[in-house]
Formats: sequence, structure tokens, C-alpha cells
Amino acid sequence: MSKSWYSDLPKYYQRQIAAMGLDDAGMSRRRMLKAAGAAAGVAAVSGLSFGKPARAATSMSYMCWEGYNDPRIIDPFNQVNDTDIAFDLIVDSPGGFAKLQAGASREVDLVSSDMPWITRMGPAGIAMELNPDDYADVYASFYDQFKPPFEPLLHDGKTIGVATRWGWVGPCVNTDMTDPDEWKSYDPVFDAKNKDKVCVMDWGDWPILPMALHAGIDPYQELDAAQLEEIRKVLRAMFKNTRTLVADLTQAQKGLLDGSLVGCIGAGSYLTSAVRKQGHKNIVGLVPDPKNGLKQGIIWVEATAILKETDQPELAQKLLKHVVSKESGHILSLLDTTCNVVTNKAVEELYTQEEKDILQVDYMWHAWDNSQMHRIAPNIDEMLAIWQEELANAG
Repeated sequence: MSKSWYSDLPKYYQRQIAAMGLDDAGMSRRRMLKAAGAAAGVAAVSGLSFGKPARAATSMSYMCWEGYNDPRIIDPFNQVNDTDIAFDLIVDSPGGFAKLQAGASREVDLVSSDMPWITRMGPAGIAMELNPDDYADVYASFYDQFKPPFEPLLHDGKTIGVATRWGWVGPCVNTDMTDPDEWKSYDPVFDAKNKDKVCVMDWGDWPILPMALHAGIDPYQELDAAQLEEIRKVLRAMFKNTRTLVADLTQAQKGLLDGSLVGCIGAGSYLTSAVRKQGHKNIVGLVPDPKNGLKQGIIWVEATAILKETDQPELAQKLLKHVVSKESGHILSLLDTTCNVVTNKAVEELYTQEEKDILQVDYMWHAWDNSQMHRIAPNIDEMLAIWQEELANAG
């Protein structure tokens, strides 16, 4: 039996991809548009078109998270460049990557997704290798941490994409209900006084990874049986103290706001920012202190790449630069659904003090310095199996 293109991924992601039915590629939008254009040309020659047709805007396709398609970001680009950008909104990075591998890479010009999956587009052969010199104007305004060579976006020494937006994963707490200083470790998760008052996000690997770090284990390395057993013990203790599993972000936010929850594990700044924008500054995203030299927080990064098969490489490059510009970054970092810092340092010039407070700008480098960089965990399948077993046994 021949291997599928995603057979080297952890089974956790393989199951998602197979469930989506993304093994086969259908007719691409670009090919369909070109076919339609050819048909229109034939019709014109045949005398079926009357008068001089108006020149159509150049069609582009952008696969991205919601927010990158904000009209305040896209409309100015369309107006200046006479483009018409269609969007393929993704709800999870593995699904977006799967669609590209299943044929969408032939129709998409630009992709903004979670960085590990952008980087993976390099060995998959679907992303254009970028010359950092071509983006010197972009990097000039970036934070030093994201300037090339930015190792997480390199494949065989080649740059695959440009980092766009980022944040951190750690305890989310209501400071009116709990002392933030107590959360310099994950110990409050296991404290009897917090029984059933700590929310655990039911978000795949996100709540597991912090618990592995608390166990003194780096989940981004290959793990042996003894290390996996230590993770099992920590998850068992967590489930014993709280079984408040939540998949809906708004439900977790509500629990923190009304005080029924003192904290939440498995989300971070992605959860806290929107409610802070609504004025609830008592909801904060924290990162615990390192434990025995092992950093306890997790940094997530989104990045943007140009597809290798784009037929508009110059426009795609312009669009990428536009997305990471100061003006676009200001909009992207302060959406209604979520607010997160961006990689362009120049955006700070546009923030009001209130906006800096919403984004916890004064805290972000503390979070960065005390966090791991997120990537695909090699033993995610085993950790998820342990999670399910311990959750079932806790009942």
C-alpha cells in the first residue's frame, strides 16, 4: 500500500485530515477562472460580446485565519492594486495544510496560518522560498526576535514565510479571585482550594503541553515511556482536582468574568485579550517561572507564506508586505474576537496606552523569555491517548 502524503504526521493530525476528506483535489478556483476567461474570449471573438468590456480586477486567493480578511486591511490593497481577493478561511491549521496538499496549493496565492504548518510547507514543496533581502524594508521595522535568520521559519536554511502575529499560552486568571503571584507555577491547578474552579480547555494538545512542562518534561522532544508516565500522573492529578472541560472560548471567558472560575489552562493571551478590550483588566494571561531550568510558557506564532504555484508572485509579495505593515498590524492586533501583539515593532507607535494595556505589551517580553516556542510535539498521539484514558478514569 502506498503511503499518503500525510503519513509522516502524528496520527492525531492524520485522523483530522482523513475526516475532512482532503485526500483528493478537485478543480481549482484559479483553473476555473482561467477556463471562464478563455470561454469569455471565445464568446467575444464569436461576436457574442457587445461593446468594449471593462477590464476585470486581478483575482487572488488568500487562505487565512479570520481577521486577516478584515476589510480595513484588504480594501486599501484591492483599491491600490486593482485586485479582487477571495478568502478561504481556515478554522484549524492542520485542515488548512491538508487542503493545500490536496490541491488547493494550485489556486491559493498567500497563506496565513500557525507557524509550524507554514514551515512544513517548505519540505512539502508548496511554499515559495523567500529571499530575506527582498523583504529588508519589512524586517527593518520588525522586533529583533523575528528578524532573519528566524530559525522556526527556516527549512534547509531557506526562509519559508514571514512571522505576523504572536502570543503566549499560560494560566489565564481573574485577579479579583486569585493572587497572580500564586500562578508563578502551575501549582494552583492542583490546590484543593481551587477544586472545580480551574477551567481546562478541551483543545487537543494545548492543555496537555503546559502540564508536561509542569512535570519537568519538554514535550517538544522525543519522549520515552518513563516520561510519558510522568505526564500521566500530572494529568491524573489535574482531573482529580477539576473536570471543568470547556471547548468554547466564550464559555471560559464567561466563567472567568463571573468569578465561577479562578483560572484557565490551555489558552493564554488568545483568551484574555478580547475581554480586556471590553474593559475587564482583571483578566490576565500569565506565564509561570521556569521550573528546574525548563521554561513553562509556550509562544505561538502565526506566519504568512507565498504559494509556489501562484501566477501572481509580484502581487503576492506586495500583499504579504501589506499584511505585515504598520497600519495592517495595528488593525490585526486589535480585533473584536481576539487581540494579540504582532511582529512589527513600528505598530507600537500607533497604540494608545489603553491599547498597550489591552495587549499586555509591558508583559509580552517577560512571557517570551519564559516560554518554549510551539511546534508539533513528536509524541502528541501518546499524550492524547493518556489524556483520554485519565479523563475517562476520573469519572
